[in-house]
Amino acid sequence: MEESKRDKEEEEEEEEEIWSWGAGTDGQLGTTRLEDEQLPQLLLDHPSSFFSVGPISLLACDGAHVLALTTDGKVVTWGRGTSGRLGHGDMFSILKPKHVKSLESLVITHVSAGWSHSGFVSDTGCLFTCGDGSFGQLGHGDCNSHCSPLKVSYFDSKHVDQIACGMRHSLVLMKGDTVFGFGSGKRGQLGVSMDNIISISLPQATVGLEGVEIVSIDANGDHSDGHLYTWGRGFGNTSNVHCPRRLPSSLCFIQVALGWNHMLVLTGGGEVFMLGGNNHGVLGDPQKGSLVKHLCEESRGEALVKVQGLDGSKVVQIAAGAEHSALVTEN
Repeated sequence: MEESKRDKEEEEEEEEEIWSWGAGTDGQLGTTRLEDEQLPQLLLDHPSSFFSVGPISLLACDGAHVLALTTDGKVVTWGRGTSGRLGHGDMFSILKPKHVKSLESLVITHVSAGWSHSGFVSDTGCLFTCGDGSFGQLGHGDCNSHCSPLKVSYFDSKHVDQIACGMRHSLVLMKGDTVFGFGSGKRGQLGVSMDNIISISLPQATVGLEGVEIVSIDANGDHSDGHLYTWGRGFGNTSNVHCPRRLPSSLCFIQVALGWNHMLVLTGGGEVFMLGGNNHGVLGDPQKGSLVKHLCEESRGEALVKVQGLDGSKVVQIAAGAEHSALVTEN
């Protein structure tokens, strides 16, 4: 009896909390208010919003909308609804989490939010997309938009593992390490060809990653990443890269996060490094930045910079927004 009571108390202590802050005029903060929040808001203080949603295993945020994946594989969305990005069959914005009904019969294992489109991967390896398709970023072979998640038939005989939605493009990681890109390719963010590609609406395999074990992909703005291979719009004043290019480093990286103009990488030792600009203080304290090394001779000035001010703290998770950064430490 005593042990049961102790277990119950420990479960209560570990109960998750969801906080949000920043721009909220489209309802994307989940507070049920159409207003910005300067300070973090505890969303569980709004029972009308999160009652019955259940434990959340993954949150995906981008262009004024949010996708939340529950531990039992269900999806809820809220925020700006234009182009049908929320997946509810309409283009209305909503202020509180709502289950995506067309996905309720499936077990979803991964979700990603782009600027105005969304992607969902099921446990059987199927990919579904919805929202703005004007650049072919939904992968259906056309430039149509969809208000409900539609299965991407191109991958019918393949097993999708992850999706990463950028501003106007999408990347897909297959079981077996192949990466596909589709959507806008104006800045080389698809990684499918050395040639200038305006856009493609059917998935096409990236080039230059043959024989490389890919563990994760990320996309934001007009560039992409596949476990320290980057391509697309150059950081800072560097030129665009049309095919995946490895960033040589003696460090061991375990996580990556992409913003519009900067990238964060996390080492196995809990240190954080940044590649890209610091126009809005995304680095933390630019006076304390420590230049580590040039990545390679042909990198045209690209260099990793260690994020300072974290002495004694082991970072376990990183995140990058358009022009800001956040991290979680072990303690």
